[in-house]
Amino acid sequence: MTVEFILNGAPVSVRSDHPHLLAALREELDVTSPKDGCSPQGQCGCCTVMIDGKVQISCTYAVEKAAGRVVTTLEGVDEAERTRFSDAFAACGGLQCGYCIPGIVMRAKAQIDKKGAGLQRDDMARHLGAHLCRCTGYVKVLDAIEAVAKGTPVDPALPGGIGTSGAKYEAAELTLGDRGYVDDLRVPGMLHGALHLTAHVRADIVRIDTSVAAAADGVVGVFTAADIPGEQYVGIIYKDWPVFIGEGQRTSYAGDVLAIVVAETKQQARAAAALVQVEYGVLRPIVDPVAAIDDPEIAVFGTKNNVLSVSEYARGNTDDSLAASAHVVHEVFNTQRIEHAFLEPESTLAVPGDGHLLVYSGGQGVWDDRDQIAALLGVGIDAVTVELVSNGGAFGGKEDMSNQGQTALAAFLLQRPVKCTLSREESFLIHAKRHPIRLEYWAGCDADGHLTALRVRGIGDSGAYASVGMKVLERAAGHASGPYRVPDIDVHCTAVRTNNPVCGAFRGFGANQAQFAMEGVMDRLAEQVGISGWEMRKRNVIRPGEVWGPGQIMDDGAGGAEACLDRAKPHIDAALAAGKAVGMGLGLKNSGLGNGLREVCAAVVRFRSADGRVEVRHGFTEMGQGVHTVALQTAVTELGIDPARIEVIVDTTRQLGFGQTTGSRGTLMVAASVQHACRVALAAECAPDVDHYAEHVVDWTQKLGDPAVPNPTIHAAFGFAAQVVVADRDTGAIEKVVAIHDVGRAVNPRLCEGQIEGSVHMGLGYALSEDFPSDEHGFPTNMTLRSLGILRPKDVPPIEVELVEVPQPRSAYGIKGVGEIGLVPTSGAVAAALHMVDGVWRSTLPMGRVTADD
Repeated sequence: MTVEFILNGAPVSVRSDHPHLLAALREELDVTSPKDGCSPQGQCGCCTVMIDGKVQISCTYAVEKAAGRVVTTLEGVDEAERTRFSDAFAACGGLQCGYCIPGIVMRAKAQIDKKGAGLQRDDMARHLGAHLCRCTGYVKVLDAIEAVAKGTPVDPALPGGIGTSGAKYEAAELTLGDRGYVDDLRVPGMLHGALHLTAHVRADIVRIDTSVAAAADGVVGVFTAADIPGEQYVGIIYKDWPVFIGEGQRTSYAGDVLAIVVAETKQQARAAAALVQVEYGVLRPIVDPVAAIDDPEIAVFGTKNNVLSVSEYARGNTDDSLAASAHVVHEVFNTQRIEHAFLEPESTLAVPGDGHLLVYSGGQGVWDDRDQIAALLGVGIDAVTVELVSNGGAFGGKEDMSNQGQTALAAFLLQRPVKCTLSREESFLIHAKRHPIRLEYWAGCDADGHLTALRVRGIGDSGAYASVGMKVLERAAGHASGPYRVPDIDVHCTAVRTNNPVCGAFRGFGANQAQFAMEGVMDRLAEQVGISGWEMRKRNVIRPGEVWGPGQIMDDGAGGAEACLDRAKPHIDAALAAGKAVGMGLGLKNSGLGNGLREVCAAVVRFRSADGRVEVRHGFTEMGQGVHTVALQTAVTELGIDPARIEVIVDTTRQLGFGQTTGSRGTLMVAASVQHACRVALAAECAPDVDHYAEHVVDWTQKLGDPAVPNPTIHAAFGFAAQVVVADRDTGAIEKVVAIHDVGRAVNPRLCEGQIEGSVHMGLGYALSEDFPSDEHGFPTNMTLRSLGILRPKDVPPIEVELVEVPQPRSAYGIKGVGEIGLVPTSGAVAAALHMVDGVWRSTLPMGRVTADD
């Protein structure tokens, strides 16, 4: 049976067996501006369309109901109106990764059609409650919608050189859904893959029977661990993560993959994947990270114990100093597991041909993807090219491979193109999360509030596989003292393996967990001393030339900490004078990898004689943070050319990038490498049709905790930030956040502000409401987007951003980066503000919200 309706002015006919209208639009009609972020949950808004002139979430709309109706997607909107929206979102900085924006545009269009210039900002924010944006914090999204509604003239021009504001690279295409993501790609003969995941987090796999699945309609192949020609295990640091769990092996977490089913359609593949039959020998899950350390049983198959890593260092005599301190605080802090909730679920397309495999990936480390896929297939790395497709958000959650390995294997064995896209539920189960960490702090100060000593013991639940868990706990250890000088310090942090969800990289990367605790300690000590939290920080803030945390002697860039602190004082004083409850947090976060790793990034500049365009090629992932725009603005600065001539390309035909796009290193490394490549080009008089190549190398850091190096430079750069949270003294409702961030140099101030606004939004959720718990069986319990506790637009308070520019030595243009530091101070500031409301010190995240009844 078929269903007929009008789509964008033309009659169409689709099969009636699609699970919802969105599937019919995307899978049969190849209309891709409506995005699939959560089908069939209907909770992200990315698939919003108009039906008979009214907005509708298409992943919850039955295909049969569309019969005879008029369906409009963003492709069918009048071109002049499309341009008004794309210009406004580009000019206002109203998008980052862009995945959610086409759906938001459709919602905004419906409201503007009804209310025109009378559309109120608060009313629009309420209507955006049906939508999630994980990048922007909604501030500039609402700015853009307001500009369209009121007909405000805007300038969507690209930016000029470093320090100028302008539109994000590809902003118009992203706004309109015209720049595709992996799941938007279509190639001739493409098959679809679906995964079969384990039903138990710790169980022996006795038997996998794929016969029923293989006989299902449309199925072309079913593959398991037995079909792997090369290496079974992958991983960014340790090769301990199995692409498949095979017979005779053991599962270790809820995201373990047992089989991939490949069929002619996505619907057939998913139906058949459910038919794979597995016989399990179920074992006791190990889910308590503290108990797991001494548990006689091993949580993760193939490992020797349940301790993934230990990061530790000490200076001075902490015991004696604490004993002699005038004031001492002892507190245990607990932070929660968090789901990234990037709006684009993971998707991979693998296309074989002529002895070579081309893999389209949205991952954060295409070079790691390439190397791991080649090892899995048992071929050389020259037989695999991983082409980056800019993704729909990541925040660290797309560093590890998700379905790249299984998809590549299926395409390799079948010698046909295969695409596999995860459902939202599968995404929740598979990719790594933010670490929950138990942090026990002992801190002392003298009678005047000067810190004397700090002892920290941290235990982080890293889940089953290594990912970068050891580095997260290493970063938590290194940042345990916050942006303060502490004469005597003793820090010991352990990453523990359990059968809970894997934990790895997430914006903040251990620094936000540790500094929630350290900021809490600072406020408790301030109360004992009898001074304000601001004054306590002023007396202890780290300055250039002083010894910080693990022993690093801070360079001139450390002046950013005090600069942010001083800028916060007038905001605190004004709020107190107005009778408000106020809390502040001060934080630092490294940029780059550091810890003794040699970081290399290369870039190529090429002048094309055929069309006069200038290619700027690099190897980092664009995921909304604007690394393409950084490359463009660097080239404009160095070459003095019109930005419209520049084409930014992620070149994966050669190794221009090394490692992951993480830790704000994309901005630092790309800016520096493009700067060097431009100067090579200028020295060659910009010779046409030549690759002007250059590298940027950071090789002057040392490893944390090496007794032979008492003053290690563990990081090459740091960002600093102060945030002030203003709340109502009676209700505890947060009324405003002032975010003061030292970014070294703002490459594009408007886009930089947007990064900070999005970080504050994420930080408020982290502080108040977000959680991703798992049960006694090791399975997550919050399996819908709405259950995660992410703040919706109407719940986000006004966010004021102030940029501080204290240059970072040995960094191009003094850049420090901004993505990582963004939410580090937020939770501590919220905790302090709520303490002023009700007198309760908070030590556990999320804190929840104070209500009038409280």
